[in-house]
Amino acid sequence: MSNILTTRNLTRKFGKETAIRDVSLTVEHNSVYGLLGPNGAGKSTTLKMLTGLLAPTSGEILFDGHPWSRRDLARIGALIESPPLYANLTAYENLKVQSILLGLNDVRIYEVLEIVGLKNTGRKKAGQFSMGMKQRLGIAMALLHRPQLLILDEPTNGLDPMGIQKMRELIRSFPQTGMTVILSSHILSEVELIADHIGIISEGKLEYQGAICRGQNLEQLFMDVVQASHIQREDAL
Repeated sequence: MSNILTTRNLTRKFGKETAIRDVSLTVEHNSVYGLLGPNGAGKSTTLKMLTGLLAPTSGEILFDGHPWSRRDLARIGALIESPPLYANLTAYENLKVQSILLGLNDVRIYEVLEIVGLKNTGRKKAGQFSMGMKQRLGIAMALLHRPQLLILDEPTNGLDPMGIQKMRELIRSFPQTGMTVILSSHILSEVELIADHIGIISEGKLEYQGAICRGQNLEQLFMDVVQASHIQREDAL
């Protein structure tokens, strides 16, 4: 299977501090890739580079076999951190604002509301939505232009168990429609149920990458990789 996204030695520095060092990801078409790591490991910084929110200090990003450019954002959807919602507008109205900018018709608005399970919210304002509903509306906004690659940063953050289950089912359904998903998370049990492949970032470096094997103890793998990374860093100091 070919890769929709590849990075080669992706590095990002903030002043003298190196936040991401030589990260080389390979993400296959029509799959879910889980990017794991402790808080502060560099997951969000990596995703921001993939979506053009941050420029790499060095390294290369390939999208569908060619060097990434801002034109590729037309084929990438993203929900990074909090959804960019207008609290005083309904779900439909929030999507209408974006659809006008994208030149899309109302049919697509109703399609994405159906996909994320928000078609019956009526006149309820987004500011009155639960955390899970806001997350799903954010995903709907990311889906409007039918992206080939969807990038989600901690999509289950703040959700209750029911919301997590609905989000899991939603994300797992996307590859069947021809969409690839990259998601970051620190909830290992959820990634184990959703992802086909994982990458583990620790101390700004990609320390592990591979397919998820059913029955594998992901928590033990994660702890082993992160602890080995800490030991290597301490030895280097």
